[in-house]
Amino acid sequence: MAKDKMTLLWFQTGSCGGDTMALLSADRPSLSDLLNDYPISLLWQPSLSVQSTYDLHDLMMQIIEGSLSLDILCVEGSIITAPNGSGMFDTYRKTAKKDWVLKLSEKARYVLAMGTCAAFGGVHAAPPNPSDCVGLQMEGEQPGGLLDPEWRSAAGYPVINIAGCPAHPNTMTKTLAMIASGIILQLDGLNRPKEFFSTLVHQGCTRNEYHEYDVEESEFATNGCMFFNLGCKGPYTQATCNTDLWNGRSSKTRAGVPCFGCTSPSFPQDEDLFKTEKLGPIPSKLPVGVERANYIAYKNLAKAAAPERVKKRKMEP
Repeated sequence: MAKDKMTLLWFQTGSCGGDTMALLSADRPSLSDLLNDYPISLLWQPSLSVQSTYDLHDLMMQIIEGSLSLDILCVEGSIITAPNGSGMFDTYRKTAKKDWVLKLSEKARYVLAMGTCAAFGGVHAAPPNPSDCVGLQMEGEQPGGLLDPEWRSAAGYPVINIAGCPAHPNTMTKTLAMIASGIILQLDGLNRPKEFFSTLVHQGCTRNEYHEYDVEESEFATNGCMFFNLGCKGPYTQATCNTDLWNGRSSKTRAGVPCFGCTSPSFPQDEDLFKTEKLGPIPSKLPVGVERANYIAYKNLAKAAAPERVKKRKMEP
């Protein structure tokens, strides 16, 4: 291993492998390009490394003891703290995985939460959360989790949250490429890289025109907007799904499935994924930048002004 290469160790907790599966689909850069074209040396990845788990133990002990440097620690999956804060529901070599993560985090220059579960708790922390799952440095929308809110890595960063369920493959590889290139990451209020979490899923959605003219659907396999009735959270979810298409081809909304808001710290919400919760006739959560008082009037005017082609398109198969 060249001395100028950054070492990367990927550690799985909380029975999650979805982000690893997504990582294999990255294309800008691909995983192979990331490792070949950027100064990154992969120490361990559970689905890609050919060494045994005994080698993983040796690697981690070298890092903890200080004989091997660790530049980037990627954690995938929720941090399980049950029972009674011991973390012994999720162990590696008879030691709670949360304790391994704590020790490795103290040695790493950068710590990345790969996916919403590692970032915020995610699916495993959904009510009733029987295994007391938390995120690395957040517990849902609240600061905290396994690490204190004030914790910072050796490079001066909090945990960098690459949210998503799973995280977008290119968001993962691009963030790692930026770190390896020495680019200073700008983070948002949830410690997500602004580069990938400052636009809405709504931007680039092929159903936008229907949304603007209030051509809303109440059943699937149609062309209209899914926000008003079918639970789509695209108008207020920050992600690149419709501007950097998955596998270069598609996204949930392009495939006719509503956005679930999986990059949000409140995902999954304790409600029907395919139903829009409302206060009277108005969605309980409105698109970014929309004022509730003006919403009904705006929608009525928009529907009346809808071009005939938009109305007809709604009825096409």
